Amino acid sequence: MGELRGTHVPVLLERCLELLAPALGRGGRTVHVDATLGLAGHAEAVLRAHPETVLVGLDRDTEALAHARVRLARFADRVHLEHAVYDELPEVLDRLGYPSVDGVLFDLGVSSLQLDAPDRGFAYAQDAPLDMRMDQTRGVTAEEVVNTYPHPELARVLRVYGEEKFAGRIASAIIRERERGRITSSARLAELVRESIPAPARRTGGHPAKRTFQALRIEVNRELAALETALPAALDRLAVGGRLVVLSYHSLEDRLTKQALADRVRSTGPIDLPVELPGSEPTFRLLSRGAELPGEVEVTANPRAASVRLRAAERIDPQARQRGRTDRERYRRRVKAMHQPGTGSTTESGPDPRRAPGDTTDEEGEGT
Repeated sequence: MGELRGTHVPVLLERCLELLAPALGRGGRTVHVDATLGLAGHAEAVLRAHPETVLVGLDRDTEALAHARVRLARFADRVHLEHAVYDELPEVLDRLGYPSVDGVLFDLGVSSLQLDAPDRGFAYAQDAPLDMRMDQTRGVTAEEVVNTYPHPELARVLRVYGEEKFAGRIASAIIRERERGRITSSARLAELVRESIPAPARRTGGHPAKRTFQALRIEVNRELAALETALPAALDRLAVGGRLVVLSYHSLEDRLTKQALADRVRSTGPIDLPVELPGSEPTFRLLSRGAELPGEVEVTANPRAASVRLRAAERIDPQARQRGRTDRERYRRRVKAMHQPGTGSTTESGPDPRRAPGDTTDEEGEGT
């Protein structure tokens, strides 16, 4: 391993620590999973803040793992670093003997190491071989995708994963170019993309090749397919009181995260029943409404944080929640009985004659 290439500033570090603290600092040994370890900025801060926490760090990038191992050397007795993609999390935890964990962090997208290393081919502003593999030990490269995918498939990748509205034009330009000779250079690909996009569209939205390079990177590394599997698996392994934090950098990642959490924070039972059916109760609660955005200070200090969206959730005990709701309902009924005309008792009363049948306007608010 040579010198560290590039700079690394952990995104939303203080907010991540704040959200994870109640789960990791509740006494005794706790287990935290950094599913996208990278250069271990978040992981190091977690280990410093929680002396009894054990870290399980996953990354598919062997170079990043090597740097992380050096950075975390002083915590070696409570660190497990694993060469794995985050959708392999259940197998990793089973092998290490951790049936449940207390915290999970996903810091998605491409890492500072990968962006700043010219030979990795992730950056459209630097000329490099078209690789884009996060794990350079396996998988197809961006060069193979660009030079072998037929037009419909190539256009689909650019349109779906890059949300590129000129996907068809760019795919046509790539097909024409590769008929003259194999495309091997990131700079040449970026130039092809720029030439394919109408001049008025090139004047806004940043570099014209940004969306194409994003799409190829996602395709090469199967990022969305892995995330779609990894998020439910991570939620399943959280203990009650455990917390998940996800940092997304584009709408596709954020949409998958939002859906995975939505499936766990709402009831799956019929909406017209007065009580939850066993097994249909919500199992998680959201820790913020919607996605949290970075502040101006954060973006100024770390421009790569500009597009981040943070979502977080905590696992709850459905039975405890139901017991709490039952107790609160009993209390409400007792209070209501005390205020019924002609009653001086604190015993429960019958139906309120002032309320129409089926009127259930007493709803549990967020602060109740």
